Amino acid sequence: MDVVSTAEVSAEDRFAFWREVSSKLWAPYDTRCEPQVESTFQAEVGISGFGPVQVTLMTTMRHTVHRTPKLIRRADPEMFKLGCIMRGGGEITQDDRRVEFGVGDLMLFDTSRPYQASFAPDFPGSQQLLLLRFPRSLLPLPPGELRRLSAVRIPGTRGIGALSSQFLVHLAQRMDELSPSDTERLSTLTLDVLTTALADALDTSSSVPPHTRQRALMARIHAFIRDNLGDANLTPDAIASAHHISLRYLHKLFQEEGHTVAGWIRERRLEQCRRDLADPRLASRPIHAIAARWGFTSPAHFSQTFRSAQGLSPRQYRQRCTTVRAD
Repeated sequence: MDVVSTAEVSAEDRFAFWREVSSKLWAPYDTRCEPQVESTFQAEVGISGFGPVQVTLMTTMRHTVHRTPKLIRRADPEMFKLGCIMRGGGEITQDDRRVEFGVGDLMLFDTSRPYQASFAPDFPGSQQLLLLRFPRSLLPLPPGELRRLSAVRIPGTRGIGALSSQFLVHLAQRMDELSPSDTERLSTLTLDVLTTALADALDTSSSVPPHTRQRALMARIHAFIRDNLGDANLTPDAIASAHHISLRYLHKLFQEEGHTVAGWIRERRLEQCRRDLADPRLASRPIHAIAARWGFTSPAHFSQTFRSAQGLSPRQYRQRCTTVRAD
């Protein structure tokens, strides 16, 4: 992930620098902020390429962007942007629709038509927004139907909107850990998740190809599991219920990927335990506490499971990592 920050320039040039960065990253804007904010303005954006999808995580003080007809005539990249609020809130206006949005909400807007977006003016400190930018042609949905979704809030608190939001939030939290091969594999999944969420909001889910719906569902299930690894009650039944599918269908989905549900959960938990055991900042944390953090309620069972997977006990693994760092 590449990072661009206003900290790279002098205080008096920071907002002008951010205006230039915004126009290059997303689309030419008329970007403004209040004078009292401009004098202390700070912003940072992390940038990753997921195939044809540009993913950016923007942390910034409040400001407003306006995509005007004049700027559209000057440059029209024919892109959609989908935003997911991570912290703070705001509003967007497009096609005579104005909507407020909050944490977890999704909103779609089209760079080929005028719009105005701003962060919530009464939210203290910096706000954070995950933005996905991609060609309109990548969505297998009727353009006329998608126009109905401009400046429409897709709630991140219920249904498919909530599951899609969870996937995108998880994506944002892990952006700096992803390798180029990871992002390439995730590009299709990300588009599938977006397509399914938008089709559901349009009530046209039948127009989404079955394989797209299935990949999107699996992406949301994986994100749900990762977000709940520390819950000892994370069972196949709980996962199926959270996604409104049968237990039998859940097992079928994992079998098609060559896994079992329990096995996939166990591997993700072991993955997190290995990371914590190797972390020098956690050297004083008891092994049983690390195991419990990631859903292993029995220290004896954890030790046996870990040894079977690694060929070493958790204590031996931690000692080996310490020795490697010392060398």
